[in-house]
This record gives sequence, structure tokens and C-alpha cells, in this order.
Amino acid sequence: MRGVMRRTFLAACAAVLVSGLAAAQDYPSRPVKIIVPFPAGGSNDIIARIVAQKLTERNGQTFLVENRGGAGGNIGAEAVASAEPDGYTLLLTAPPPLTINGSLYKKLPFDPARAFAPVALIASVPIVLVVNPSVPAKNVGELIALAKAKPGTLNFGSSGIGSTNHLAGELLKSMAGIDIVHVPYRGAAPAMNDLLAGQIPFMFDNMPAVLPQVQGKAINAIAVAGAKRAEALPDVPTVADTVAGFEASSWFGLVAPAKTPEPALAKLSGELEMILKMPDVKKRLAELGAEPGTVFGPAFGQFMTDETAKWGKLVKASGATVD
Repeated sequence: MRGVMRRTFLAACAAVLVSGLAAAQDYPSRPVKIIVPFPAGGSNDIIARIVAQKLTERNGQTFLVENRGGAGGNIGAEAVASAEPDGYTLLLTAPPPLTINGSLYKKLPFDPARAFAPVALIASVPIVLVVNPSVPAKNVGELIALAKAKPGTLNFGSSGIGSTNHLAGELLKSMAGIDIVHVPYRGAAPAMNDLLAGQIPFMFDNMPAVLPQVQGKAINAIAVAGAKRAEALPDVPTVADTVAGFEASSWFGLVAPAKTPEPALAKLSGELEMILKMPDVKKRLAELGAEPGTVFGPAFGQFMTDETAKWGKLVKASGATVD
């Protein structure tokens, strides 16, 4: 009797394994939606479309990017968190809804730590401090001096409250001891439009979004917020060259709803690991000032846990909060 039960159990396990392998081989069997929780035109959108194109080419199914912005990325993130966990609705996002908003918002319609299954770190990008050419500041020291001369009158824009770009500004405000005013926008693109028009004097923004404007001399890059100079802007110093210890950077990651079948997650992680090693993808990311990600699956989950702790400290120190 025990022998029969054991054989039955082993047969059931084998059936589950075969079913899982078949699911991995069949996935995707229909179009996949990648939700970007920020407006079109920003860094998040640019990176997502590069990835979606390659996934489409490699899998014979369309990976469609859908922009669903609002509430610091929470609207798009909630849509994915509540979607059917079958691998056909994904979230490709900057840090806020995954690692920042849990500390920033008093209430969220989802739990960032439990709502998503990690897939891959897609890219890391430097944050750049850029100013409108009319601003009489050619470097960080001059910008700080300008802010100190006119406390409470110098505005800086961002893609929204709690974005890495907002927190970079708050970090400068704190570490440099200056009184500057945050102006949040519904995404990086609207903020950039106002910077170009001179409606705001400066902002921190991700390299992919600012590089074309800097190269076209529409705005001036006066510093890179990361720990080292960026390859795409080798002559631009770091903020830390003036404000010792300053460091802020951003990244983009892909997640699926929690409880998405492991075969689908593994297929996506494997595909992305190969895509991010492709010479043309690496070249395109380099042109944007981004570096391809190297963290996949559960390791990306640990990465997000560490980032949540880091940004949580900065949110608390900044005093930023959203009802």
C-alpha cells in the first residue's frame, strides 16, 4: 500500500514538474502588457520601450508598454499588484512604488514588500543636476551661493513627491544648508518642459532624460549626483566634489504580481539576462548614460529590500510625507 502511495506521489510530482516546464516553454502565448507608472517621455518610458522591443523580437509575442502615471507611481503599481498573476501584466518602474512610497505615503492600496515578484534590475542610471542657461550658476558652489543669497526663492522641479529626483534635491538642501523650494510635477517630462522654458531654474533628473537636452545645449549639466563621474558626461564633476558625502542615483526594475508562476518568472529573468548582454542594447543604454542591470530573480528581491531601507532613512530625514 505504501509502495502504491509513494509511486502515486512521485507521479504527481513528475506531472507538476512537466506542467511547469511546459508552462515555461509556452510562455508567452499572447501579448504581454508592461505598465510604466509614469508619463511617456521620461527615463522610465525610454528604458521600458528598449526592453519591450527586444522581448517582442525574441518571443514572437508583443510586449506592449502602457503608461499609467499618477500618485508617484502608485496608480500603475496598484494596477499590476491587483492584476491576474499569470505573467501577462508586468511593472517596469523607477524606485518610488517599490522602495520609497511605503515610507512616504501614510496609506497605500498595496504592500510594496508583498505585492510583487522580483524579475530583474533592468538598468542603473546617474542622476544629473541641471540648470536653465539663464541661471547665473555654472557649478554647485555657485548654485549654493545663489540659494543662500535668496533663501526660499529658488525652486527646483522633480517628477513627483518622493521620486529619487525629489529626494536628491532634499538631500542637497539638507547637506548644503540651503532653503530651496520643491515643485513636484506629474512626471519628469512636464518638469523638463518647464525647465527648458525657464519656469523653474534647476532640477535633478535621470541621465537618459537630460542627456539629449544637455548635448543640444538647451540646459546646462553642472554636476552628477552619483559617487563618480558619468561616462556620458566625463567633464561634469560630482556634487560630492563640492558637498562631501553627497550621493544619489536611480535604477529601473521589472516585477510581476505576487504569486506569478515561477516558470514565467524564470523565463522572463533568463530572457532579460541575455537581452541586457546584447551589444546593441548595451550600446543604446550607454548612449543614454545608463548601465545594464546584473541582478535577477530573488537577488533582485534582496536588492529592493536593501534599497527600501536606504531610501526610508532619507525620506524620514527629509520630513517628506503624503496623505
